[in-house]
Amino acid sequence: MEKRYLTKRVTVKEAEKILGETFSVLDKGFVRLVDYSGGDSSIVQAARVSYGAGTKKVSEDKGLIRYLMRNRHSTPFEMVELKFHVKVPMDAWRQWIRHRTANVNEYSTRYSVAIDDKQQTPPDQWRSQASDNKQGSSDFLDVSTGSSLSIAETEFHDLAAKLYHDRLDQGVAREQARKDLPLSTYTEAYWKIDLHNLFHFLSLRMDAHAQKEIREYATVMGDKIVSKVTPIAYEAFKDYRLNSLNFSRLDIAGIKKIIGGVELEEAAEEIFENKRERREFLSKMKKIF
Repeated sequence: MEKRYLTKRVTVKEAEKILGETFSVLDKGFVRLVDYSGGDSSIVQAARVSYGAGTKKVSEDKGLIRYLMRNRHSTPFEMVELKFHVKVPMDAWRQWIRHRTANVNEYSTRYSVAIDDKQQTPPDQWRSQASDNKQGSSDFLDVSTGSSLSIAETEFHDLAAKLYHDRLDQGVAREQARKDLPLSTYTEAYWKIDLHNLFHFLSLRMDAHAQKEIREYATVMGDKIVSKVTPIAYEAFKDYRLNSLNFSRLDIAGIKKIIGGVELEEAAEEIFENKRERREFLSKMKKIF
């Protein structure tokens, strides 16, 4: 009788090597892969409703995965799941937890004493506010200014920790004693997500516009972990999602004008009434021309 379905758990040799390995992020944070389900072959099997392993060449599997990514066929990528153990500062975790497509279990400061570690900023890593992005940062401040900021940060961290532990020593409940802890306080969590939604997370958080701290986590997750679990899918993700450009109807109209001989700035002025859309169009064009 013909075997129609894979019955063995899919294992990926390179993924097995990094299970439980700690990848450091920031000063005291980390990311670990604690478990995974499926690999590139799981994506292929789901897309083909496969007749079993080994029915297609690797080159054909790669072509199929790239086709799926290119044409936004997301369901097969949902067949793969990854479970991470992360240690991350609370300010970055607030952005992280907005991605509601994962299963999460976080360290509880109602049940346990808060983690003492706090993310500290070196003198050369303080950033100025971006002038063209209300939620982003720009260039680094000079080191002399950064040094005074880092000293003040350390003093504040020490004071916050003392206040917190003094409250505990005096019998204050953990759920109330924690309320003045800074957002630099580290938390830990288990975070399980399917590959389709993980790629969405990575596309936003690996982007150059993402906050630097969470971008460092996303980059480690993508380059060090996802690349080992699903190397073909991750390559396709980088080619068709992370490092690609999307063109709107107005973008295409602007490109046609440029091809027709109109100068870039002039084409942008003619097509875009909205300043932000115009600026985004110019940014895209500068990556091409």
